[in-house]
Amino acid sequence: MNANFDHARDLVYAQDRDRYLAALFAGAEQRPALLALHAFNVEIARVRELVSDPLPGEVRLQWWRDFLQGTEHGAVNANPIAAALAETIERYKLPRQALVAMIDARVFDLYDDPMPSLHDLEGYCGETVSALIQLASLILNKGEDPGTAEVAGHAGVAYGLCGLMRALPWHAARGQMFLPKDVLDRHGVDPKTVFAGQTTPELTAALAELREHIRHHLERVRAQVSDIPPHVAPAFLPLALVEPFVRMMEKPGFDPLKTPLEMSQLRRQWILWRAARKSGVAI
Repeated sequence: MNANFDHARDLVYAQDRDRYLAALFAGAEQRPALLALHAFNVEIARVRELVSDPLPGEVRLQWWRDFLQGTEHGAVNANPIAAALAETIERYKLPRQALVAMIDARVFDLYDDPMPSLHDLEGYCGETVSALIQLASLILNKGEDPGTAEVAGHAGVAYGLCGLMRALPWHAARGQMFLPKDVLDRHGVDPKTVFAGQTTPELTAALAELREHIRHHLERVRAQVSDIPPHVAPAFLPLALVEPFVRMMEKPGFDPLKTPLEMSQLRRQWILWRAARKSGVAI
């Protein structure tokens, strides 16, 4: 592969190590395209961290939207991630609208509006994480439908919600709330206490409900695991980290508003390796 794909690989290695490691278990032929897709995801997911206010973030996302919809930019070939993604889309017949929908969902990241409901949160995870898993599955199945859309939907909600709960301290510190308002209201959580870093009994109860929601989607994945072809399993491999993270959240003394929840890189690599040895969907 060319230097554009090398750049994509390096970006994913630096910014999304778990998906980078999962890609190493994919077929060598599809691996560069898989990393190009993940590099695109890194680019749109980190826009808020690269801008000082929403307007320049909207401009960055619009650039990617225009690129996918065929608007001439002139500088596309100078962007190695865009160039690698363009080749990947062409080779594996990726649906551009799914990629545009990923961008549209990321507009929410730029603002501090509350997530209205659990249904809206599932939609957000579906358009971002689930779509990424399904697009990766298309690549691993050489551009043909692998029949994994439904299981990818459940996998993306479980993985996405787990990631948002892990990042709760980070989001709260900047006044952003991804936890759904209907769940918070049901348990009497005042968002101001979350933004102030106060772990209340009400917040603890709301997070317990959301952990059960994660496990519900994990069970749906387990029930449909036979629908995932073995060669497509690396697209689902990062899901193996969800249950270990959820168990860490349930340990006595864990404070969900302290530093973002992490585990050692060595342990993560071991979990991914063990899951890959069991067809990549040992969750």
